[in-house]
Amino acid sequence: MKMSHKPDDDYDYLFKVVLIGDSGVGKSNLLSRFTRNEFCLESKSTIGVEFATRSIQVDGKTIKAQIWDTAGQERYRAITSAYYRGAVGALLVYDITKTVTFENVERWLKELRDHADSNIVIMLVGNKSDLRHLRSVQTDDAQSFCEKEGLSFIETSALESTNVELAFQRILTEIYHIVSKKVLGESDGNGPKPGEGTRINVVTENNEAAAKKSGCCG
Repeated sequence: MKMSHKPDDDYDYLFKVVLIGDSGVGKSNLLSRFTRNEFCLESKSTIGVEFATRSIQVDGKTIKAQIWDTAGQERYRAITSAYYRGAVGALLVYDITKTVTFENVERWLKELRDHADSNIVIMLVGNKSDLRHLRSVQTDDAQSFCEKEGLSFIETSALESTNVELAFQRILTEIYHIVSKKVLGESDGNGPKPGEGTRINVVTENNEAAAKKSGCCG
């Protein structure tokens, strides 16, 4: 029996959002929790690149988010420029129980600013908030860093599904407001259609399925 799918172009905007940060901070589980509401306790390191999509509603518009996840290990750094190309948002993730992952945020931010569009929307995400008893990165320190760097900030737990939905909703809404203002600002009728300036090639269902299979929860 064939399953019915909404047309792949049945959306108003398509935004590419990348997940970056050290290996083991929970990027893949944030991705699977938001797009499939799944969590893998025995999560393995992502090899190469995985992506998944999900559509949400913002101001009556359908926003299709294409969220990319890559390995945080140094040996996979060569993919950076292609990985960042076309991205309009980034979630920079660290583990609240591992100080070193927060210390490395500055390096990830530099890489992001070197490779990505200068107008990219960046959110710092302190993941694993369920491990309160093991916390080594204080919320105030992260907030201070964000104020200094002009980033938004949220703490999440992919395990408990705390603030995961909110994190993605916030960043996608912020991107939408920036893009929609840009579109409305076009002086004549020949300006880009909504989202055109940020669209990337629409992935086929087969490619989406293949990408999902590469993850532990696929």
